[in-house]
Amino acid sequence: MKQSIFDIKTESDFQEACLETFRYQYENVAVYQKFVDYLKIDSSQIKQVLDIPFLPIEMFKNHLVLDKNCTAEHYFESSGTTQMNRSKHYIADFSLYEASIYKSFAAFIGKPEDYIFLGLLPNYSENPHSSLIYMIDFLMKKSGKSENGYFLYNHQQLFDLIKTLKDKKVILFGVSFALLDFLDFCNANSLKLNNTDMLTIIETGGMKGRKEEMTKDELLNIFKNGFQTERIFSEYSMTELLSQAYSLGGNWYRNPDWMRILIRNTEDPFSYVEDGKTGAINIIDLANRHSCSFIATQDLGRQENGSFQVLGRIDHSDIRGCSLLVS
Repeated sequence: MKQSIFDIKTESDFQEACLETFRYQYENVAVYQKFVDYLKIDSSQIKQVLDIPFLPIEMFKNHLVLDKNCTAEHYFESSGTTQMNRSKHYIADFSLYEASIYKSFAAFIGKPEDYIFLGLLPNYSENPHSSLIYMIDFLMKKSGKSENGYFLYNHQQLFDLIKTLKDKKVILFGVSFALLDFLDFCNANSLKLNNTDMLTIIETGGMKGRKEEMTKDELLNIFKNGFQTERIFSEYSMTELLSQAYSLGGNWYRNPDWMRILIRNTEDPFSYVEDGKTGAINIIDLANRHSCSFIATQDLGRQENGSFQVLGRIDHSDIRGCSLLVS
């Protein structure tokens, strides 16, 4: 790379980095090269970001998406049941992922060293192939706080700990249904969370049939009332990405400078819709240096003023997501 992706400041920087990344991945990631050639696209004619072909995310299920110059023993795997064909994202350079985690979190929320991290999630030893768990485990290590920990089914222990941390900055990460389960436990036992001015909730999605479906706005309001805090944030990423977008209230996400969202036309995957229109989400993630940085997802969304919303899944796309981590 001509410059670090984390030094991108201008639109020109981003465009240059994307084109360089495209050329590199076309030459070095076999499945991406085959995909581009199959489309009968002349790679030498790609002159702008909107011309770059986006690899369907399903390719991670049946193909090795990996730079031929790299070896990778560790992989992240999408959540699902044993009967499902799950995506695998082989990781050749964990330093890129860790830099992306740290810089994104610091830019949108704060320095990890300033926070205690609690997780309504399985721990890393139980899920070594979860990119989400790796991310939270990394943030805990950077934090270095003795109170850090996972409390997926230990609701009383989590409640008691939160009550003792009222003067400290606390992040509670959780999949949506696990956060709801915790609030149900509190309500059933007449336990009231208060003095939570320093508490931030970061939900990572994940209902997928585990509880009655509701809109994102309804979910966020339940969390706001239940946890007695205005700081109800959301994180958006997936197994096939090494970067994260964050919503700091409401249902609008912002992405770091090395990540970009494009909304494609669901009827014509090679064209894009205007701001405010609903379409399918394409993601550029330049941290995916050694796999593929240009991914066509099966998520629906829309974009306005540099922020984006996730509105659901395209019909007939596979059920996937964080809620299946604990299935």
